[in-house]
Amino acid sequence: MGASYGTAKAGVGVIATGVLRPDLIITSSSTTLIDFPLLNSTPIVMAAVLAIYGVVVSVMIANTMTPETHLFKAFIDLGAGLTVGIASLSAGFAIGITGDSGVRGMSQQPRLFVGMMVIQIFCETLGLYGMIIALLMLSRASSVTCE
Repeated sequence: MGASYGTAKAGVGVIATGVLRPDLIITSSSTTLIDFPLLNSTPIVMAAVLAIYGVVVSVMIANTMTPETHLFKAFIDLGAGLTVGIASLSAGFAIGITGDSGVRGMSQQPRLFVGMMVIQIFCETLGLYGMIIALLMLSRASSVTCE
């Protein structure tokens, strides 16, 4: 959900930028130091990475599930899924809001790109921390035996 919200919110900023400056939808402004196509869509890509975090954790959980899975292990799997999900949701909200504002601001002042990217990276690390904690939970649960 975080990836979809972040993608949608940042996409609204890209489209709003296109209304004012249609030349910035495909390429960056000619006054920027970085001339990279689709420069305004970086928040959308960063929001989509959050979905990959969820897929990685869900594949890890699915590979360890068996019919004989203990309740303790099942609750750890649930906790790991909730951890990455809630962390990605909060990161998606942050990426969407800052991406929307950053892309709109970049259409007026192209030098805002570096500042926007720093904020986007900090927002992305929220989801990354959730995935790291989920992977730690899953690795600890693999060694637990219930008797």
